[in-house]
Amino acid sequence: MRYLMAVILLGLLGCQSDSEIQPTTSPSGNIQFQLSIDENGSPYYTIQHQEKTIIDTSYLGFEFKDDNHWGTGISIVKTSEKEVQNDWEMQWGEQRLVKNHYQEFTYELEEKEGRKRKVNLEVRVYDDGLGFRYVFPKQAEWDSVIITDELTQFNLTGDHTTWWIPGDWDIYEHLYNTSPFSEIDALKLRNHPNLAQTHIPENAVNTPVTMKTAEGKYLSFHEANLTDYAGMTLKVDADKLSMTSELVGSDITGYKVKRKLPFETPWRTIQITEEAKDLIASNLIVNLNEPNTIGDVSWFKPKKYVGIWWEMHLGVSSWDKASGKHGATTANAKRYIDFAAENGFGGVLVEGWNTGWERWIGFEDREGVFDFITPYDDYDLEEVVRYADEKGVEIIMHHETSSAPRTYEQQLDTAYTLMNRLGIHAVKTGYVGKIIPKGEYHHGQWMVNHYRKVLEKGAEHQVAINAHEPIKATGIRRTYPNAISREGLRGQEFNAWASDGGNPPEHLPIIAFTRMLAGPIDFTPGVFDIKLSPKYSDVSTGGDIQKNQINTTLAQQLALYVVIYSPVQMACDLPQNYKDEPALQFISDVGVDWEQTKVLDGEVGDFVTIAREEKGTGNWFLGSITDENPREVEIDFSFLDPNSSYDVIVYQDGPDAHWNDNPTSMSIGPADIQHGSTMKYQLAAGGGLAISMMVK
Repeated sequence: MRYLMAVILLGLLGCQSDSEIQPTTSPSGNIQFQLSIDENGSPYYTIQHQEKTIIDTSYLGFEFKDDNHWGTGISIVKTSEKEVQNDWEMQWGEQRLVKNHYQEFTYELEEKEGRKRKVNLEVRVYDDGLGFRYVFPKQAEWDSVIITDELTQFNLTGDHTTWWIPGDWDIYEHLYNTSPFSEIDALKLRNHPNLAQTHIPENAVNTPVTMKTAEGKYLSFHEANLTDYAGMTLKVDADKLSMTSELVGSDITGYKVKRKLPFETPWRTIQITEEAKDLIASNLIVNLNEPNTIGDVSWFKPKKYVGIWWEMHLGVSSWDKASGKHGATTANAKRYIDFAAENGFGGVLVEGWNTGWERWIGFEDREGVFDFITPYDDYDLEEVVRYADEKGVEIIMHHETSSAPRTYEQQLDTAYTLMNRLGIHAVKTGYVGKIIPKGEYHHGQWMVNHYRKVLEKGAEHQVAINAHEPIKATGIRRTYPNAISREGLRGQEFNAWASDGGNPPEHLPIIAFTRMLAGPIDFTPGVFDIKLSPKYSDVSTGGDIQKNQINTTLAQQLALYVVIYSPVQMACDLPQNYKDEPALQFISDVGVDWEQTKVLDGEVGDFVTIAREEKGTGNWFLGSITDENPREVEIDFSFLDPNSSYDVIVYQDGPDAHWNDNPTSMSIGPADIQHGSTMKYQLAAGGGLAISMMVK
């Protein structure tokens, strides 16, 4: 990996009175972070954007078990500042070269009396936002902490329009809500009938949570580098227009975090931009993570894949063999392998291959249900892998843990050793159901450490992880580039069986400005049978397929391969539904690993247009999607290389297309587009636009 490092030390400011502390500004000066101490010795901060306060007086502190509160009687004993600028290369990603330019300020804070406990505040301010974290240094009279509450405030300056999901300790698969901040009510979303696990103890929101101010500024609150700590939700005080960090806890221990000193908390991040599109373009979250610690991961190849998955959600087949319609058979796997090889897809995922699916969910005694090495007797694992290798296709392993992480940890070496022997380098993991032991939650410290252990063990065995029912993405893919993708949102499968009719057309134009700010998404696009043929009935999950469909046009399903980023992109529909479909060509052509990305336009919840250049080819691909409203988009193609000519194919909604009334109406044809061209396109309601621009 190449690093270009320039670090300028601006000065050790030394001991000063609190009133003398100058604000920390971003490199361009557009964002200012000011730390102050009030008359009680309580530290608080404010943030200004272009000389206008964007975060008002917000206090910092902690509550501990069997120890005093930290956050009063504090003084600033020393400060230091430096400017850092470096470029680093992603081994895979939305772009190859990432710019990392920030102003860093460290405040050394200490209690004036008693044990004089020290907690430093480290702040990094970028031109598009900032991150700050608490640093607990080594000290003689304080060697460990048990945190019961982190008291980080975010006090807003207005009743912003907010796109939010509840602060659920167990799942991120809620639909996003749009409301003024003052109308957030997460508690009304408890006990959702379509969720396998859910726990919402407070009126809190999960992150990323995105807002738009009355003045048209955009804010997104999240965290970066979640390591050996509890995931953070944000508790809402609607009357005071305030949020306070609410860490995910444990019913077993009764606390949120237990750590030995020294340690750092995750970064608390705020992206601040003038335009919505710049939220997506920001690299703040990955930049706040440590550089790669595991070395080269060229053994993982970004790829498109197909697999035995969607047919289970449609009720065509089942994960378990006892149902009489087992999907993961040798013959069916070979059918998918043939389809992948014929259409240039590099991988095939097979779910339901290993024994134990008869008792994988809904049972209390799920420990030891799966062993991750024993296939059903109608699935010849060795033969399937041999056949795939012969066809130039890699099998993607599947490990559903049924939320019994202790069972999985006991078998990680055995399971990954099997993958090594078979030459398999990627696994999709799953954590459906309530965590065992009962009382732990998916997003608490105990599980955060489990997910990290899986990543570390994967790195030892050259295994890349695509986690479902995961913790949130916080940019850790920079440090562990074998963390290739994750679910962490309400995915495509809800369209097949959710009792509320699936994901509405606004869902993905919101996702692009919320969940996608955190990192890659395994959304599984590519459904061509939009209306879900009537033959799909008696769905094993309990839904009624007759009432469900995909709530987009076919053109939007293509556009998602560009708009929703992941280095593994599934063509999720059944092979027979792609037969003789010319639109399949776009999925075969589109890249998955990018030299650069241009976010051209967009508005949260309405539409977004993104263009990406494929790494190593110079080919460009563009995707644009809209909500339930039709709209015209104007695209400036000046991002294209002026010295290249392109074979261009445009896949766009037909003039009579509509996500519900006529979703498969689509026009496909060539176009004369080069550097400097400007074109207008009409997106249908719930529609999309996909363009391939291949270098001649």
